[in-house]
Amino acid sequence: MLVLGLAGAGAAWYFRSAQGQPIAYRTAEVKRDDLVVSIAATGTVEPEEVIDVGAQVAGQIVSFGKDENGKSIDYGSAVDEGMVLARIDDSLYAADAAQASAQLQVAKAGVARADADLVQAKAKLYQAQRDWERAQKLGPSEALAATSYDAYKSAYETAKSNVAVAVAAIGQAQAAVAQAEAVLKRAQRNLGYCTIRSPVKGIIIDRRVNIGQTVVASLNAPSLFLIAKDLKRMQVWASVNEADIGNIHPGQPVSFTVDAYPDQIFHGEVGKVRLNASMTQNVVTYTVEIITDNSSGKLLPYLTANVNFELDRRSNVLLVPKAALGWSPQPEQVMPGFRKATHESSDSGNPPAEQVVSMKPSGRSGARRHPGIVWILEGNMVRPVKVKTGLSDGALTEVAGDDLQAGQPVVVGELRPAAADNATANPFTPQIRRRSTPNR
Repeated sequence: MLVLGLAGAGAAWYFRSAQGQPIAYRTAEVKRDDLVVSIAATGTVEPEEVIDVGAQVAGQIVSFGKDENGKSIDYGSAVDEGMVLARIDDSLYAADAAQASAQLQVAKAGVARADADLVQAKAKLYQAQRDWERAQKLGPSEALAATSYDAYKSAYETAKSNVAVAVAAIGQAQAAVAQAEAVLKRAQRNLGYCTIRSPVKGIIIDRRVNIGQTVVASLNAPSLFLIAKDLKRMQVWASVNEADIGNIHPGQPVSFTVDAYPDQIFHGEVGKVRLNASMTQNVVTYTVEIITDNSSGKLLPYLTANVNFELDRRSNVLLVPKAALGWSPQPEQVMPGFRKATHESSDSGNPPAEQVVSMKPSGRSGARRHPGIVWILEGNMVRPVKVKTGLSDGALTEVAGDDLQAGQPVVVGELRPAAADNATANPFTPQIRRRSTPNR
């Protein structure tokens, strides 16, 4: 948005009123330029996607990894996916892994022993079965006592039960192996968590731990690093008042500046409007995400941005200060040929220009134009020029008129030198701005 001041265009023209007091006119030139109507807001530059890298195990930070340049990981380091960022003391976790590995070996030995017991039980079953079969052929008789017959039968039944027990023992031993493998896997995973690796390729924008610091992982994982995936695309999170949020929509062009580069204007567009409004001192605001390109790398994370959401634009139009539409002269200040027409225009009941200039446009093109009057300074007197007003950004107003051209001096106010001298002598004396209408 082009901001036009009055300082460079102002000029002082003196006119003596009927009371003999000189009057100084303040003027500004009619400009032909572009007018942008916008909503101002304040925001913060944020990376488009930030990864918070934490720790899943507790322990002391013993070392940092190396970046692409071989330097220790620090603020601004470029990292690749899988690159080591830091290492946590793993002595306790290594001991747990070694213990779990030993338990697994014990469980596997238990399986081997259970297999051997099953073979032994089957052999005994075979022998008991053969003895029982021979006892059945002889039966209780003089050749085989009844007690021996019963003993062979009992031995056979016991051998069958021992085989079943051996089979069950094998299943139990195999389950113990599976349990030991799970414990070992967990211990090895915890041991692996002692090495903090980058989950993505990006830039370290925050390192929150130092060597020797102990991190404690409880219900919430401690944050160690913040990694921005791509600093070439940034976002601006702007807070917009609820009164203006209705004029904001996705795809809307946005311009903004940052204090680091006050003379450079950055451009972007609205990405989304977040629906979770916040209230501060009874003021409701919405967060608007603005997407912008940062190929130059000038925008750094968390810079404060002064944002302007573009509502409407006029190209190559005549512009005058808003004050030019609100000033009206005394009859003796008007050129003689225009005094009667000015008096009749005042009697017609037309609303003064300052009441019809839109201070808050709707943002839609084709806004309604209203009649108004600006006063052109010619010599030491003024003459009226009828204009139609359009958009206004609060400081400048779009005007159109057949008798209005760029470069013409329009009156924006007047200042009596005598009053100015008094005001200079006494800083507490208010400056009174005289405005009046022609006598009827």
